[in-house]
Amino acid sequence: MSPVSTLLRAWQFKEFMPHINVWIHFVWTTKDREPLLTESIRYKVFEHIRENAKAKNIFIGALNGWVEHVHCLVSLGSGQTIDEVMRLLKGESSHWINKNQLCHGKFQWQDEYFAVSVSESLLRNARDYIDSQEQHHRARRFDDEFEDFLDRGGFQRHLG
Repeated sequence: MSPVSTLLRAWQFKEFMPHINVWIHFVWTTKDREPLLTESIRYKVFEHIRENAKAKNIFIGALNGWVEHVHCLVSLGSGQTIDEVMRLLKGESSHWINKNQLCHGKFQWQDEYFAVSVSESLLRNARDYIDSQEQHHRARRFDDEFEDFLDRGGFQRHLG
């Protein structure tokens, strides 16, 4: 059988699956950037986010954060959208935090989030950066970091 006919046969019998390599670096914050993700709950929340993601076929390549924000490196799968991934991770985790009464009062994530693509050549840098959040934020405020993200990402600021 010729290579072309083998390829056509494979397509005909659906032997091919999508091959997708789209990495997104997400950052989201607690409502009003309240420092609610204390060390006593942060790791529980991150572990739960990992478990929930796995159950929903969301592949997380790195996950970490600080008291008021989360960094998450996700490889988008076939049919997954940025909005859907954020809805599934943020919505379910805030519900779980409240159900388990990990915070005093009602826990909420901020509605907004940051998402930027990461090229294959920069994946190691992104993972290292996410993994080092605790050390990073002992020396640098999140507000400064976020401004740098906006600048490096080329985001326009629209003031109302």
